Amino acid sequence: MSDETHDPSAAARGKPAHRIVFANEKGGTGKSTTAVHVAVALAYLGARVTILDLDPRQRTSFRYMENRVRTMELRSMTLPTPACEVFTGDSVEKLLAAMARLEADCDFLIVDNPGRDDPFARAAVENADTLVTPLNDSFVDFDLIGQVDGETFKVRKLSFFAELVWEARMRRSRATLEQKRPEMDWIVVRNRTGHVEARNMARIEKALTEMSKRVGFRVTKGLSERVIYRELFPSGLTLLDKGHLGELGTSHLVARQELRALIKVLNLPEFAGAEPRLELA
Repeated sequence: MSDETHDPSAAARGKPAHRIVFANEKGGTGKSTTAVHVAVALAYLGARVTILDLDPRQRTSFRYMENRVRTMELRSMTLPTPACEVFTGDSVEKLLAAMARLEADCDFLIVDNPGRDDPFARAAVENADTLVTPLNDSFVDFDLIGQVDGETFKVRKLSFFAELVWEARMRRSRATLEQKRPEMDWIVVRNRTGHVEARNMARIEKALTEMSKRVGFRVTKGLSERVIYRELFPSGLTLLDKGHLGELGTSHLVARQELRALIKVLNLPEFAGAEPRLELA
């Protein structure tokens, strides 16, 4: 079918691609793993997806997709696979230009921020439509968005990152009609909750609830700590590629259900060529 008769990209509908930015200034939160799985899930649903990796040194998302392509070549098979590019530019202007170029040919542009604070990471956050911040259930990670009192565990003040997001959302809210972009939706994803002590988990949940009311983010459960995520990286496969993973245990099936639940909670917009009845089996 020619491009003239059918182009499923967001640009063809006169709408910009939806930007999903995965951002956390701390490493080890499962950020890239979550970003890749969300990207592949959207590809399975028929969306055109591009990943922009903003960490030119580690290139975790890019390496994951490289491994995926290599596995498909070795096994002579085809799997839904997002396009992926590493940003190596030297200015915020070049980053914004790269985002505009990539999103002209996709429904979802997924930006995987580095686990640090730098001008490119800030620019990506400020230009997100959906901002996803994965956190481990610990107050070390909670410190990214707010500081708590050591005795009462009540939130004392916002972090620099939370203030950055708050200001970006206020600017977006004022300019939404002018820019034809949605208001920013911020979602804090609680990853790796499986091994957290119950009392500490309750304290973190209370602090997150308090902070969410002050700053306006949503909170959801993400991906639990599972060995399979580390094992999948060399092949580039994901939990959704069930026909190529061999026999799956109960924990793997539960993990896939966690991913399905996360995609639903993200509440992403529909896209051209969407298949409403298609399930992430």
